[in-house]
Amino acid sequence: MKVSFEGIGESVVTFYNGSSNAAAAGVPVKMSGNGEVSACSDGERFFGVAQSCDADFAAVQTSGYIELKYTGTAPTVGYAKLAANGSDGVKAAETGGEFLVAEVDSTNKILGLML
Repeated sequence: MKVSFEGIGESVVTFYNGSSNAAAAGVPVKMSGNGEVSACSDGERFFGVAQSCDADFAAVQTSGYIELKYTGTAPTVGYAKLAANGSDGVKAAETGGEFLVAEVDSTNKILGLML
C-alpha cells in the first residue's frame, strides 16, 4: 500500500500575473497588487505556488499538498517555517510562514508540504 497526499484540500485560484518579476510555473508567489501575484525573492514569505502562467494570468495553488525543491538545511516533518529561496523552491527561515511538512526527501532535496 502506498500513502498519497495528492489532491487533498487542493485549491487553485487565477490571479493577474505581475509585469514586474512575473510568476512562472513551479515558483512560490506573493501578492504584488490588487488581484496580482509575482514571483518571490529570496527570503520572502509565500502564500502559494504558480501552476501555470502566461503574460497576463497565473493559476496559483493556494492550498493542499505540493512538492517543492528546497535549499539549505532540510526541515523536519511537522510544522516548519519556510520562505521562498529566490528561484524555484523554498528554504527554512524564521521569517517565513508556517507549513505542515509531511515528507522530506533529503537525497533529492524535495519537501512535501501542505499549503
